[in-house]
Amino acid sequence: MDQTQTDRPNLPLRRVIASVGIVVFLCLYVIGVSDIGRHLPAHNEMLTLAFYAFAGILWGVPILPLISWSEAYKKKPRA
Repeated sequence: MDQTQTDRPNLPLRRVIASVGIVVFLCLYVIGVSDIGRHLPAHNEMLTLAFYAFAGILWGVPILPLISWSEAYKKKPRA
């Protein structure tokens, strides 16, 4: 067995790490977004709507590399 294959975590371990990472990130993200949203002007509903719509979409961007890493076990290292 190649040294690079033994150093990489197996699929179940990758999924556990990714799941914990996603939950932790989302908890911190929700706290951060709600704290920022609290400081928006109350009388401007369109700004509030745009902010929460943008924040609701934006959370996926940092999660995608973690999901890709957790499922990248199928990729073979280049020789």
